[in-house]
Amino acid sequence: MQFSTADLCDMHGTRIQIARPIFRSYGGVEHAFGPIRTIRIDEDNSELVRMLRDEAGEGAIAVVDVGGAHCAVVGDTLMGYAEKNGWAGIVVNGYVRDTRITCQIPVGLWALGTYPRKSSKKAEAQRDLELSFAGVTFRPGEFLYADQDGIVVMEKNVVPLDG
Repeated sequence: MQFSTADLCDMHGTRIQIARPIFRSYGGVEHAFGPIRTIRIDEDNSELVRMLRDEAGEGAIAVVDVGGAHCAVVGDTLMGYAEKNGWAGIVVNGYVRDTRITCQIPVGLWALGTYPRKSSKKAEAQRDLELSFAGVTFRPGEFLYADQDGIVVMEKNVVPLDG
């Protein structure tokens, strides 16, 4: 499962979307890739908890758009669920916490930054929709690749599953 986002950009040119360099890595792996599953939440991460805790990830990347809330929506507990259920990674257009622990869990986690306050429980979520942020449109079923150089999205998988 070795790849480099820089090499993918070189090989695929304009067929690849490149996220603006606003995300930092807080997970326990240096790179992750998989099909995209999307969720839009506000300050309430309840549906994200259900998604990571109750659904088989099957190597997918959860792409989470947080509506400008100043709270953390992923921490060590959700990363533990993601690991247990086979999620390859999580990309959060928002904040995370418990990073001293999340960096030890073998799941990718990229976010805008950290924030110590947890989310509140007050709003509905939307699942499996097209999300646009960081200069990229994230569509369910397309493929996301992330490593220390950045996050890129392509319509189909281009990395051999056997490594």
